[in-house]
Amino acid sequence: MSPAALFLAVLAYFTLLLGVAWRTSRHATNDSYFIGNKRSNWKLVAFGMIGTTLTGVTFISVPGAVGANGFGYLQIMAGYVLGYLAIIVILLPLYYRLKLTSIYHYLDFRLGRRAGQSGAVFFILSRTLGSTARLYLVVNILQLTILDSLGVPFWLTSMVILLMILLYTYEGGVKTIVWTDTLQTSAMLIGLVSCVAIVLLRLDLSLPQSLARMSEHGLTRIFTFDVDSPVYLWKQVLAGIFITVAMTGMDQEMMQKNISVRTLADAQKNMLTLTVVLTAVLMLFLYLGGLLSLYAPLAGVAATGDKLFPAVVMGQLPAAVQLIFLIALVSALFPSADGAITALTSTVCLDLLGLARRGDLSERRKTVWRHRVHLGFCALFLVLVMVFKWMDNPSMIGVILKLAGYTYGPLLGLFAFGLLSRRGVRDRWVPAAVLAGPLLCYAIDVNQKSLFGSYHLGLELLIMNGALVLAGLWLISTPAPD
Repeated sequence: MSPAALFLAVLAYFTLLLGVAWRTSRHATNDSYFIGNKRSNWKLVAFGMIGTTLTGVTFISVPGAVGANGFGYLQIMAGYVLGYLAIIVILLPLYYRLKLTSIYHYLDFRLGRRAGQSGAVFFILSRTLGSTARLYLVVNILQLTILDSLGVPFWLTSMVILLMILLYTYEGGVKTIVWTDTLQTSAMLIGLVSCVAIVLLRLDLSLPQSLARMSEHGLTRIFTFDVDSPVYLWKQVLAGIFITVAMTGMDQEMMQKNISVRTLADAQKNMLTLTVVLTAVLMLFLYLGGLLSLYAPLAGVAATGDKLFPAVVMGQLPAAVQLIFLIALVSALFPSADGAITALTSTVCLDLLGLARRGDLSERRKTVWRHRVHLGFCALFLVLVMVFKWMDNPSMIGVILKLAGYTYGPLLGLFAFGLLSRRGVRDRWVPAAVLAGPLLCYAIDVNQKSLFGSYHLGLELLIMNGALVLAGLWLISTPAPD
């Protein structure tokens, strides 16, 4: 299919998104922007959160990694499931009991104003860097597959896509995103299933035959028992638990959608449904990765890693499949940024500017501030996407997990201290204790060869960071009140 035809298809899809946004954002208020007026349907939230959780990184990187790591991703997936259960049992009841709009208000209530602000700042840092890295990955693929041939520069592609996202999130916020995420998740899953079916057909194999062929090529291996390996079994499981708890349960973007549901029971059903469906979808992505690894040599495709999936589809498969792939890719792109910009705007407005507590500001004035912050984050996303383009890392999933280790660790430490102890903290020292964790982790990371020998510190960096912040908070703590 010609680049021009693909471009028109993307434009038509975006027009549909705008129609949904217009329909859902009518009569929107600040309350509907932040938490959807507490009227979001839990089934829609659960389905839409699949797309938000997967993003373009999963869509591209998980199948691409099968050639090198087999089905080893299942190890970390086991940790994901346990992490989601912890969110359902521990964190959601806490957020609903306190009737939170921003989850970092919990840190305000429990530890003090500076603790809440520190949590908000690290969320802003982590979500901004992580979301722009995910956004860059998909924008770059769109650029390489369509827009380079049309003579459109990368910076213009990035700017137009962010303008699109701005147009449909500017007013409705969470109220709109609950619906657009549902549409985007549907398109992504249709693309995934279609690509699996067509590649399986091209290989002329049945499901059992394809799994047997993958096994012959070593693609179905799961477990790694070498303690020194970066993908050692228990290291991956433990990392999966803490990644999920930190990057979902302590992340305003993910929890903002959950707490927009009317009741705790519905929010818990939402997370349980997400866990089951997400596990099945990730397994299908791994299976697709195995199929692509089998098909690529037969088709003369030399690409590997993040470039494998787009190279096979855009170079070897029919025009209809290319169109489905592209719409699915765009559907994976938008949840990387729309919910992030909305959640970041909410965090700045609620936690740093304190708009919800400002009785001296009219509703109109609060809306003006919200619009300014929203626009500011769109501009910042554009700058950071250009920075990632300049860096041009070959595997963005590794970059994202590395960033998460540094930026989500302080959130893990803050929440852990609040939940596991009854002690207070000396409020003015909290920022120093929270900042010390990532700095110590960086020093350990760059010197890990001399410190640990052959053992490689990887995903457990997040756990170490959280533990260091927890220890720092303990050092500045005060006895629990009687």
